[in-house]
Amino acid sequence: MKKFNLLKEIIVILRTDLLKAINTNKEFAINYKGEVVMPPYAEKEIFVFKGKAEAPKVSALSIPKPQSIAQILGNNYKVVEDEGRVLIKAAGNWQELIAVNTPNSDYDDTTADGVAEFADKEMEQIGWHGDEFDIDYREMVEELEEKAEGVILCIEQDEPYQFSGLGIIFDTDGARKILFDFCQAKAKEKMEEDPLFAADKLTDDEAEAARFFKLL
Repeated sequence: MKKFNLLKEIIVILRTDLLKAINTNKEFAINYKGEVVMPPYAEKEIFVFKGKAEAPKVSALSIPKPQSIAQILGNNYKVVEDEGRVLIKAAGNWQELIAVNTPNSDYDDTTADGVAEFADKEMEQIGWHGDEFDIDYREMVEELEEKAEGVILCIEQDEPYQFSGLGIIFDTDGARKILFDFCQAKAKEKMEEDPLFAADKLTDDEAEAARFFKLL
């Protein structure tokens, strides 16, 4: 998986595409690739903006002034217009982007508690059984981030270290296999090397997990 760190990334959009969407007066979005997209959105779309251009408030005696692109996107965005392009930095809107992108994400790593579950039912079943062998979700996520296809939409800074992110996996079937193989191998190792996980010492739940991983 590839990190898309909003603190470092500049999203580049074609000005004509953005103005066209704004002028519809309907909801539109900008994805992390800088593409302007309209509903219905793709299942695994990753948003850096989602909303619509609100009509400016005017009095009966005033003539409404056209809003700038910066005003339309909002104060949390840094916007630079460069001839035919619009360049934005979206890190300032991270809290809203969490809410916008969570429905499309496969795991949430935005809190101090870390990853607690997978959105995909089959992956969560693997994770639940893996937990019986003390394989924690952090280990599983690190394996996925190394080997699976997808994007980690995040804010990450070095000093002081801070990380907050959402994992969006593009190849769910591939990720399921990666996760299963990893947990199976870890569980097998524990059954062979840790006396507490010897086949004749397993609890009912551990034995069920061992059967799930085809180890009994």
